Amino acid sequence: MGNMINNNGWIRAMDPRRLLSSALLYRTVQHVLAPRSSREGFIGEYVRPRSDDRVLDVGCGPADDLTYMPDNVSYVGFDLSERYINAARDRWGERGTFFQAEVSPSLLQGYEFDIVVANGVIHHLDDSEALDLLNLARSVLEPGGRLVTKDPVFTHPQHPVARFLVKRDRGGYVRDADSYLQLANQVFTDVTVVTRDDLLRCPYNHAIMVMRHLTD
Repeated sequence: MGNMINNNGWIRAMDPRRLLSSALLYRTVQHVLAPRSSREGFIGEYVRPRSDDRVLDVGCGPADDLTYMPDNVSYVGFDLSERYINAARDRWGERGTFFQAEVSPSLLQGYEFDIVVANGVIHHLDDSEALDLLNLARSVLEPGGRLVTKDPVFTHPQHPVARFLVKRDRGGYVRDADSYLQLANQVFTDVTVVTRDDLLRCPYNHAIMVMRHLTD
C-alpha cells in the first residue's frame, strides 16, 4: 500500500498493493491469506459499525469491508487506484460514495464521521506524515467517534517467519506497538493498542489501534 502526504500536508489515499492492480486478483490474494472469519472479526470486534453510522475508509481498495457492515451505514471510501474504485462502484452502487482522489481537508469539508478506518496505512508513513493522518481523522470525527487502524508490527519475541515477512513489507515504517502508541497519544487521549498473531493463515503480527475522539 502506498499512502503518502503531498507538499500541502494533504493525505493521499492509499493505492493498496500497487502490484495487484486487478481488483479480482487483489481479492483472491486477500482471501487466500486471510480467512473470512479474520476479516469479519476485525470489522465486528474493532470497527464495530452500527446502523446509520458514518464511516470514512482511507485506502478502501475495492471496499470489501462493506460486506461486513450494516446495510444502512453511510460509507465514504477513498483510494488512488482507478480499478479498485471502479470495482467498488460496480459492486456497491449507491450503497457507498467512492472517490479516486487524495484525501484532503478541502474534500472532507462539511463531512463528519462516527468512524474512520485506515487499514494498512500508518506503516507507510514517517512520523510527521502519520501525525498528519491522525490529525485529519480527528478533525472529521464526531465527539466520541473512533479511528481504527491496523498495521504490521514488530514484537518481542516474534516468530522468525513473521519477522522475515514484516521486515520485507513494502511499508518503510513498520514499528513496534509502543512506537505506534506514542504517535497516537500525540493526537488522541484515549488509545488502545492490541497485537494479534492470528489474522493471517501464515505467521504474521498486526497492531490494531482504536483511538477515540473525546471532547476537551
